[in-house]
Amino acid sequence: MGPSPSEEPRVLLLDIEGTTTPVDFVYQVLFPYARARLALYAREAASSGALGADLDLLRREHEEDRSRGANPPIWSSGAADEELRSLAAYAAWLMDQDRKSTGLKSLQGKIWEAGYRTGRLRGEVYDDVPRAFERWSAQGRRVAIFSSGSVLAQKLLFGQSTAGDLTGWIADYFDTTIGDRRDPESYRRIAGALECLPPQVLFVSDVVEELEAARATAMHTVLCVRPGSRRPEAPGMQVIETFDELFA
Repeated sequence: MGPSPSEEPRVLLLDIEGTTTPVDFVYQVLFPYARARLALYAREAASSGALGADLDLLRREHEEDRSRGANPPIWSSGAADEELRSLAAYAAWLMDQDRKSTGLKSLQGKIWEAGYRTGRLRGEVYDDVPRAFERWSAQGRRVAIFSSGSVLAQKLLFGQSTAGDLTGWIADYFDTTIGDRRDPESYRRIAGALECLPPQVLFVSDVVEELEAARATAMHTVLCVRPGSRRPEAPGMQVIETFDELFA
């Protein structure tokens, strides 16, 4: 299945959550792991000088939230310890909002890195993912990832997955530093970075709004609805339940 042979994409651009990886792994394993370690990581990173960029991003985002009346937790910029506690509280609040915050995602990725390194975390992927990666590669197609999780987090998940190291099959990674996943301009930028025209890319996701944004650039799109997931309204979209249905 897929586009007609004359239109077959050169690149498969894949979402992670609900597409390559079970949603439960993200919400029941990764997120709680990061939340429990926010304060400790902030202190350790601050003492080593590794927190600066993430702190700046989150401080600015907090100011934007406050200015638009979103009522985030109070941010104390007094003593260093107080600001670190503020950062941890605000990051936890962003997680409660399920915010696709670049600063938060960067922070989470660095916390998860330690978990993967010690073996406490292993990335979960659906069984069809590794065989699809191998099949598409044999067909001369490239695989790229576009997720709200940081590039670091993406590489960790696929590099230390339950199916082994899958990074050898993945040509490139994109996160929200390239743009919002519901903004067509993000997909134009990705196509440019991949040195492809948008019609040479097939984007696979479980989120209709993301697929519509990609489709607005003339990318091919496929809605992935994994077994047990709710099927959204998506008139006219091709729907799959497994990667075994794509270019088999």
